[in-house]
Formats: sequence, C-alpha cells, structure tokens
Amino acid sequence: MKKTYGIIAAFATTPQIYHACEKVRDAGYKQWDAITPFPVHGLDAAMGIRRSKVPRISICGGIVGFCTGMSMIFWTGGVDYKLIVGGKPLFSPMFAFPVSYELTILFTAFATIIGMFVLNGLPMHYHPVQKAPKLTRLLDDRFHIVIEANDPKYNAATTRAFLEQIGGTDISELEE
Repeated sequence: MKKTYGIIAAFATTPQIYHACEKVRDAGYKQWDAITPFPVHGLDAAMGIRRSKVPRISICGGIVGFCTGMSMIFWTGGVDYKLIVGGKPLFSPMFAFPVSYELTILFTAFATIIGMFVLNGLPMHYHPVQKAPKLTRLLDDRFHIVIEANDPKYNAATTRAFLEQIGGTDISELEE
C-alpha cells in the first residue's frame, strides 16, 4: 500500500496563487508549500513564512571567527612565544586585526552555508512532488500548492474540497 504524501493543486496565474496562499494560511494549515516557476514577490508573506534564521547563524559564525583570530594572536604572541621585537607589546589588537578579519569572513561563510543546508534539510535527492502528474508543466508555466498529509488539519476529502473552493484545478494526491 502506498503512503500518501499530500494533495497538489494547480493555479493558472500569479494573483491566483498569491490569494490561494493567503487562504491556505488563514485556514490554519501548517505543513504546506507553494511551487512556482519563478520567484513571486511577497509570496513568503502571503504564506506566513517568518524570517530566516540563517542571518543569526551567520553573525554567530562571524563573532566566533573574530574571537578565534584575536585569541590565536594573543596566545601565540602573549603566552606561547613571547618575543619582543622593536619594543612592541606582546599583544596588540591592531596587529591581530588582519588575521581576525580574515577568520571572521571565513567562519561567517562556513556558518552561512552549513546553516542553510541544515535548516533547509539539504541535500535532498528526492521529493514526492517529483512524482506529480504533469511535472514538466509544474516547472514551466503553472503554480501549485502542496498540502502535506502530516499536517494536523489534513483530511483528504476536506482538503481536496478546500483546494477546489479556492480555485485549484488538476487536484491529485501525491504518493511518498
């Protein structure tokens, strides 16, 4: 027996998908997604998606990189290998800044990439939407909403009727 992933419905135009997303959000569905062939401005707000956590992860990576650079220069110059050259201090933030700056950039880049991969659940080599009927149209000129079966509000019959009510066409069930 095949397990149902959810229900997919097609919409013809950008305004239709935008307003349909607002209606799905207002209906209280939580586990759903909109699939569009190109970015639609404001669709994330219509879907009720909060801001990404990736910038917070990036700033944490940058802070860790900066502190690592300063600590590394402090340890090598002030503790591990004390060498006074030309009367300069054992540690000065001014001399540690280039290393700290580069490590800030490096750690920020790594934190951003790793954070994006983790939060997006990547790499994902397969998704049930790839089994959707008329997949080529899904990626070419149609807009779709997929409501997942693991949504607490999901009921196959009522969800199908709801998608028909908000203007969905070519409604079909997706298998896992």
